[in-house]
Amino acid sequence: MTKKPHTILVIGACGQLGSELTLELRKIYGDANVVAADIQYPKQAELRESGPFEIVDVLTPQHLTDLTSKYKVKQIYHLAAILSATGEKNPKFAWRLNMDGLFNVLDFALEHKVEKVYWPSSIAVFGPNTPRENTPQNTIMDPNTVYGISKQAGERWCEYYFLKYGLDVRSLRYPGLIGYKALPGGGTTDYAVDIYHQALAKGTYKCFLSEHTRLPMMYMPDALKGTLDLMHAPAEQVKIRSSYNLAAMSFTPEEIAGSIRRHYPDFTITYEPDMRQQIADSWPQSIDDLAARQDWGWKPQYDLHTMTDDMLLHLKRINN
Repeated sequence: MTKKPHTILVIGACGQLGSELTLELRKIYGDANVVAADIQYPKQAELRESGPFEIVDVLTPQHLTDLTSKYKVKQIYHLAAILSATGEKNPKFAWRLNMDGLFNVLDFALEHKVEKVYWPSSIAVFGPNTPRENTPQNTIMDPNTVYGISKQAGERWCEYYFLKYGLDVRSLRYPGLIGYKALPGGGTTDYAVDIYHQALAKGTYKCFLSEHTRLPMMYMPDALKGTLDLMHAPAEQVKIRSSYNLAAMSFTPEEIAGSIRRHYPDFTITYEPDMRQQIADSWPQSIDDLAARQDWGWKPQYDLHTMTDDMLLHLKRINN
């Protein structure tokens, strides 16, 4: 009988983060050793063709169990979730997917002796009474979206599974993530992705947040680096088992438009705030991530202008 290889399972591999993280993991561990999983087949050819793919509904525990006949799962990156703006349209289902999905993964990991689990949290765990500038690692958390509430609860459960059962769960509180390989997925910070696409396609953008709305953001290469740095850190260096604050830059729609005008002076932007403005107003403007820097050496590489330069360069190549 052929021994099954150790496998890394990425659930939610077709999303904005998952599509890039899966490919990065395959570069490190080998294409055959990283299984992409999602509720539907990926549209991205590279993701579909570079390694194994499995249909998995995280709300169906049997789907996870079925994988054990094919793979010896060593690590799980559980990324499947309904994001902030989309979650407000169907809050009870968002809660069910975000929470029951997490429980199914944590319980599977315990039963099948998975060595590490990664689960992303978000700045959405903070709320209107959280200090908005340089938001501390430990502070008031009163989220007012179902996404934020589910992430706050998830943090507590991840820490509980570590303390109670010794499961090696690790997590980061992501700010808004910006990348050129995938389109936005229903988040409040999505404007900072879409604005680059519209700048190239139309030379103008209608923003759903006000011009002075400052939010923490991060370029995808930094998000990938932070995730892998955390997962590769020795267990004794991972001192926070709820979720680490993670930061790179903060900016407003007005400032990102100004960064784009360095390349396209005629670019214009208008503002029509919608329901996402209320969500953004409850989130931090900047994040204190000293714990991540001290514990496992976190350091971002991109600021607003270097991100803009790289985004536009890659989008022009894709469009041409």
